Amino acid sequence: MSNPPGPLRLALCQMNATVGDIAGNEQKIREGIAAARGQQAQLVLFPELALTGYPPEDLLLKEHFLRDARAALERLAAEVTDVVALVGFPEREDDVYNSLAVLADGEVKAIYRKVYLPNYGVFDEQRYFATGEGGALIEVGGHRIGLTICEDIWEPGPPASDEAYGGASVIVNISASPFHAGKGLERERMLIQRARDTMCVVAFCALVGGQDELVFDGHSLVLDHRGEVLARAGQFTEELLVATVDPQAARTYRLRDARQRAAAKAARPVPTIATLELPPGPEPEGELRTGGTVAPLLEPTAEVYAALVTGLRDYVGKNGFRRVVLGLSGGIDSALVACVAADALGPDAVSVAVMPSPYSSSETQADARQLAANLGVELFEFDILPAMEAYTATLAETFAGRPADLTEENLQARIRGNLLMALSNKFGWLVLATGNKSEMSVGYSTLYGDLAGGFAVIKDCPKTRVFALSRHRNEVAIETTGEPLIPPSIIERPPSAELRPDQKDEDSLPPYAVLDPILDAYVEQDLGRDQLLLRGFRLKDVDRVLALVDHAEYKRRQAPPGIKITSRAFGRDRRVPITNRYRG
Repeated sequence: MSNPPGPLRLALCQMNATVGDIAGNEQKIREGIAAARGQQAQLVLFPELALTGYPPEDLLLKEHFLRDARAALERLAAEVTDVVALVGFPEREDDVYNSLAVLADGEVKAIYRKVYLPNYGVFDEQRYFATGEGGALIEVGGHRIGLTICEDIWEPGPPASDEAYGGASVIVNISASPFHAGKGLERERMLIQRARDTMCVVAFCALVGGQDELVFDGHSLVLDHRGEVLARAGQFTEELLVATVDPQAARTYRLRDARQRAAAKAARPVPTIATLELPPGPEPEGELRTGGTVAPLLEPTAEVYAALVTGLRDYVGKNGFRRVVLGLSGGIDSALVACVAADALGPDAVSVAVMPSPYSSSETQADARQLAANLGVELFEFDILPAMEAYTATLAETFAGRPADLTEENLQARIRGNLLMALSNKFGWLVLATGNKSEMSVGYSTLYGDLAGGFAVIKDCPKTRVFALSRHRNEVAIETTGEPLIPPSIIERPPSAELRPDQKDEDSLPPYAVLDPILDAYVEQDLGRDQLLLRGFRLKDVDRVLALVDHAEYKRRQAPPGIKITSRAFGRDRRVPITNRYRG
């Protein structure tokens, strides 16, 4: 019997790709290959569709886009020596495939095609891609390595199980797995189970960064055959994660655990699509150890805050904006958005506008100015009373004999929206809308007023989460400076739109502690009226909230894009017809 192959040194390039920037992504991959080679890695992984960014959507319907991606892949392949690189790209052959290219010795050695194409939630892959035929192996210096792409490993069983039955001791997975709160831990637990099921080392290389409404959290992993975490990349940051693994340990483990033997005999054969020499690894210095750096996990609220910062930073940067502006009311929503903006872009790239009306309290205005000073952002002040009087005079004859109502309240919001859009037009700034998911759900917002803007940072954050995120940001500030960043009165004050005397949100809505759980059950879990009542919600609250949600669909369609945080965001996730008579 020949000597077993030794350890394998892996590099996982957790990169922030930009959709459509083939040249920029190509250069990032080139730099990642060089960095991996510098770390004496033998196998380097890049995320799903790394060459084009994810998701490219209808760019995949353009033949020239696909040709350009393949040309970039061939250029990269020609430069790959002394390492094996696995790169995600869209492959145009008889159809279009979501594929993984094996690059080595100056050429494309093999291609694997994704088997499971997700078509739920934010995913729409069956619109664009054909399905691959099944699992595949590559052999690198005697190590048998199974290839998978994203959803392929979420599905229990084939192709990963077939690859393991076919002799793989390592399963690699290149991925673009969008974030929602709790997704990272859910994904890690799933990968641990897959490693245990297949008795293989699992290397999961993930995309990181923001793309329109999606955020990718990274969180790349290397696990041993028992599901132990050997290496973990940080969340929401680009990183080259390097780890040494011992595939022979997985093979030895199978001798003692014979559960797979019968299944392996019954499994369908998996082709070996490339047989490669093992590139030179690191020279042992003393005792060679398996593993790599294991980054700590963020706590849940810190994780969501980091996602907001990442999503805003990349939306602004990738779309070429240099500055953002928002209305700062002295309320908690705009306070949180201002903090996220300053953290994402730096205070020098953030402007805020305080726009008091006769109904704005001196306390909220003072809090808004104090927050602007704490953040160090540029502050504008616009008194909207003259504009209100001008509108009132213009409409006086038409509205004669009718009492003031919601119309006059909405005029104030629309005046503020006009002023912010004027700043945007004049200076080329991006306007940030500040509405939260609770308001978006029930339509507690004004079209062409507080819904105006180019990006809605917290549109998928329920109000109760807005409070939690604001407290978290203050805790971080107190730890670092000894003082809260957001004036505590902003967090403690009952929420109010301040569009009429003594107005409170709870005059128009159930308390947020009641509203948000109903919204979670109805919007994110799709529970019906009877199911909500079984959960103990009051009939009058359920009927009121469901009616508000259903009626507000037309408003949500006109809202700006914003960062997906929950498991079911409005827009890409939840698609309900505007014209719709079904209730309950």
